[in-house]
Amino acid sequence: MSLALAGCASIPPDTHVLPQQDLATVQLAADIHLASEGWPAARWWHQFHDDQLDRLIDNALSSSPSLAVANARIGAALSAFDLQHAQRGPTLELGADASRQRYSANGLMPAPIGGSYYNEVTVGVQAHYDLDWWGKHKAQIAASLGEVNARRAEYAMAEQMLAAEIARHYFSMQSGWARMDNLQALVGLQRQLVADKEKRIAYGLGISDDHLSAQTRLSLLQQQITLLATQIVTEREALRALLGASLGADASALATLQPKQAQPLPHALPGKLGMELLARRPDLQAARWRVQASLSNIEAAQASFYPDIDLGASFGLDAIKLGKLLQSGSRTLFIGPALSLPLFDSGRLQAQLGGARSERNALIADYNQNVFNVVRDVAQAGAKVQGVENQLRLQEENLRAAEAQLRNANARMQQGLADRASQLNAEMTVRGQVDLGMQLQNQRQNAEISLTVALGGGYRGSSDFAASAQQ
Repeated sequence: MSLALAGCASIPPDTHVLPQQDLATVQLAADIHLASEGWPAARWWHQFHDDQLDRLIDNALSSSPSLAVANARIGAALSAFDLQHAQRGPTLELGADASRQRYSANGLMPAPIGGSYYNEVTVGVQAHYDLDWWGKHKAQIAASLGEVNARRAEYAMAEQMLAAEIARHYFSMQSGWARMDNLQALVGLQRQLVADKEKRIAYGLGISDDHLSAQTRLSLLQQQITLLATQIVTEREALRALLGASLGADASALATLQPKQAQPLPHALPGKLGMELLARRPDLQAARWRVQASLSNIEAAQASFYPDIDLGASFGLDAIKLGKLLQSGSRTLFIGPALSLPLFDSGRLQAQLGGARSERNALIADYNQNVFNVVRDVAQAGAKVQGVENQLRLQEENLRAAEAQLRNANARMQQGLADRASQLNAEMTVRGQVDLGMQLQNQRQNAEISLTVALGGGYRGSSDFAASAQQ
């Protein structure tokens, strides 16, 4: 045994191991923070208190084509895992063959065998079992399990992305409906202003340039309505594609959607990220599982350098005449171990191991990059929520100022100190601020959804991969 082990192909040293990013030290910049702290809930979209949105997302999670693709990939990974697991067990085969052969009269066999035809019939059962002393099959099974868990994490990520996309398109459509009503009110006010300019010109109190300017603004408002109507249809069809709802109940659910004012999501940003971020981001979990699988692949590649010992056994019947096949003298029996010792293979094993190590380094580099991307996503989403909230505060101040100007214009008009045009312009200013507020509210909703997805939504995997593998 010592001579056999000494004769094995040598394993080259692993001198280029790429270090993994330590998530325990990862934190956000001090200037990125929100008023409250916390992580998203499992079904975070319920916090909007919108039954229509809940119904759309629930339908999508049960029948979306994108999730069907992710589920099929899980099935493929499970099949590969089952195959690796089955290869570790014993095999039992039943074989039978029959042949007719003429032996040469001038060959090794003398007469009467030489120069004659003989039939040969063989029936036998063969058993085979690989002892797997060095854990090669065990490592391959672990690698397959890592891929299964990575695919399951990707499925969770697909669910989060699907829910987020549906929420974004739904709120954009709701915002479009609300803005459409406000823009139509603006068009009505602008038409009154155009009519006022026409009356002034008729009485010689105005100039044509003022009328043309008012007419141009009316055309621009009408153009905005046309563009907004197109946007609403685009958002509706995007929802249809996400739901896979060309036919059936989902299509009717789209057709019966009603305008509804959404409640802002009570967003929060955790004070610390660390390992909790790893447990909550499905894409990080998938990348980490693939790193673990690559380590198992390296173990399997290293086990190929050691002797392979198989146990084999067979029992059967062999006869040159069919009538004697079932006689006791036709029995054959074999049992014994088989040793395979890799001595020289022109560098195939070294190349296989080198490829496994390179794949590991590539997956570690991908995982490290994902860590930076995830922290960037959280930071950018948190900063965007902060920024939109600051804009909303300024917009609310501008809206209060515009409403005060409108009240003053109404008061002056009642006292005969202002004309109708001043009142219309003040009311249009208020409507313009309302439209800006609606756009900012939609931006805040999108920013809140982005922050939720960046924090992993409601996903909660285990950061203890050894325990997860045992499960």
